[in-house]
Amino acid sequence: MSAKQPLILAENIRQKYRRRVVLDVERFEVAEGETHALLGPSGAGKSTLLRVVGLLEKPAAGVITIDGRTVGHHSRSARMMMAAVFQKPYLFNGTVSANVAYGLKLRGVPAAERDRRVREVVESVGLDAMANTSALTLSGGEAQRVALARALVLNPRILLLDEPLSYLDPLIKRQLVADFSRILSDTGVTTVYVTHDQDEAMVIADRISIMHEGRFVRSGGVDEVMGLPTDDWVADFIGMEAPMRGRIVSIDEDVAEIDCGGVAVHAITPLPVGTDVVVGVRPEDVTLFEADGLPASSARNILRCVVDAVEPRGATARVSVRVNSLRFAASVSRASAQELHLHAGASVVAVFKATAVRVAAAS
Repeated sequence: MSAKQPLILAENIRQKYRRRVVLDVERFEVAEGETHALLGPSGAGKSTLLRVVGLLEKPAAGVITIDGRTVGHHSRSARMMMAAVFQKPYLFNGTVSANVAYGLKLRGVPAAERDRRVREVVESVGLDAMANTSALTLSGGEAQRVALARALVLNPRILLLDEPLSYLDPLIKRQLVADFSRILSDTGVTTVYVTHDQDEAMVIADRISIMHEGRFVRSGGVDEVMGLPTDDWVADFIGMEAPMRGRIVSIDEDVAEIDCGGVAVHAITPLPVGTDVVVGVRPEDVTLFEADGLPASSARNILRCVVDAVEPRGATARVSVRVNSLRFAASVSRASAQELHLHAGASVVAVFKATAVRVAAAS
């Protein structure tokens, strides 16, 4: 984060339901114009934190600061800075335009200004051709676009999105993820985005905080968080092996050689020689070849491995491999898994670029 005061700052937030602590967050901040995703499994506390930050729910303890000012649960001025979209859009019997205009009408915005703003935002979410269509006839994806437009038309400083795409079928969801990412980027609105979908978070977010049992277990930039697990739980959640540990033993032309239990891994890192580090590589960045069939490659990491396990995952397979005590994973297509005859005990060559390796100083 920059030294600039964050637009949203939540400190020492605790929440209890029936004497059970469901939220315990020391610090959560969101910079102006940033999309910060709260990612985690069901029951992790994501939606609870969003409701607390959005002043929809009073915490048992903690302080919320919005734009440098401490605010309470009933702060009307802070709430007027916010708009929200939830899992299921609640639309009334009227046109798309009438639904989008509803909040402006409640705020007493003059008709001419209201109509202009509605036209602009309806077009921005791709519904201009349906402006006069009954909202009750829309598909799920179209209805969620209306809900987003209804929030954006208020020109909020802060947008709260709570699993807005979770009920949509995969094809519509993929399209809306791309569209939501574009819209949030174009508007520049500061956004807190709750999701359990890792791909969704990686497309939409600037920063990600992974939550588990009411606490943050990993926070940072998208590549940092999703490419380098800090413990076994985070590794399992993001689909990687436990973090690899090693020490930087040399640097040649900005490429560091890291000794990971006798196995050399090459990476790009500013850390100096002698630093103890943790190392990670996303399964999608690892390519597997037959043990005797390696093609020409510019990749710095070419490792002869043994397959530990093959786990089918629909269109892909997650392949766990090891070299001595070093373990990592690769993601391959079903066709590739069959062509390579992958099974536990098989010999393969794993290839990945130095630029694909994430490195951090060991704590």
